[in-house]
Amino acid sequence: MFNLVRNEWEKIFRQSSTYLMIGLLILCIVAAAGITKYMEGKEKAASNDWKQELAAQNESLLKESDGIQITTPSMRAFTEKQVALNEYRIEHDIPPTTENTVWTFINDSASLIPFAGLFVLVIAAGIVANEFTWGTVKILLIKPYQRWKILLSKYIAVNLFLIFMLAILFVGAGLIGTILFGTGNAANNVHLAYVNGRVEEQSLLFYLLKSYVLHAIGVVLLAAMAFMISAVFRNSALAIGLSVFLLFTGGTVTNLLASKFNWAKYSLFANTDLMQYIDGIPLVEGMTMKFSVIVLLIYFLVFHLLAFSIFLKRDIAS
Repeated sequence: MFNLVRNEWEKIFRQSSTYLMIGLLILCIVAAAGITKYMEGKEKAASNDWKQELAAQNESLLKESDGIQITTPSMRAFTEKQVALNEYRIEHDIPPTTENTVWTFINDSASLIPFAGLFVLVIAAGIVANEFTWGTVKILLIKPYQRWKILLSKYIAVNLFLIFMLAILFVGAGLIGTILFGTGNAANNVHLAYVNGRVEEQSLLFYLLKSYVLHAIGVVLLAAMAFMISAVFRNSALAIGLSVFLLFTGGTVTNLLASKFNWAKYSLFANTDLMQYIDGIPLVEGMTMKFSVIVLLIYFLVFHLLAFSIFLKRDIAS
């Protein structure tokens, strides 16, 4: 199995397009850092009366919440969370982060994960279909390996490439952020989390690593879907087109459906953003982390069941 995975990994890096993808990702990190640095010079200096400002913000949030006749559970939860965080900052003398640091830049760079995911989808969509297109699938299957091992090695290689791209994004943002913004003071190196109705101080590095992993879940599921389409339909264009389309529009469409229909919580994109349970509010009332993980596992298993079952039974000569 190790030799099969290594072979697939080498195939990925024999393509010049792979290096183009890596270069574009690094270029995006540099561009994002440059824009952030440029905008930093135009921002107003932080006020010294931050405690007073947070207290005023809490008063405003509570007043708005009381003034709305129909308040959804998500709106109430957001207000409770924000008020609790502000009160904790005031009580423990932890000012909100108003300056850019390497930590804020790494956090902001998480928005580039879908861009990195785009390149992973291209690899996932072509890794099986291209074998049929190029006619190399017959050569591949005459080797003394079972079909399922060959297909599994390709899927492992896709996920290793995803980890590789995420590592480039995280480390690249860290290096560039340190050079341009510095590490900030100790108060900026703590993340405040609202857990089970109370505020907790957490390691900022741990939070950022967790954020990257959870943000990447959507890419993992879409890569599995692209891989499945590639194996079932042997068409890389279809796999790339459909998966990329869903990558950038699936979340928006799901949000619209969730505002009207409760069944939207069973869709793939209602559950891929696991950060909604860490820093946000569940898309549909009643959704939990456990529920989303179960739904994602079901989709994951269905994608792989289709990919492996059809690939194993397919008549290659046809």
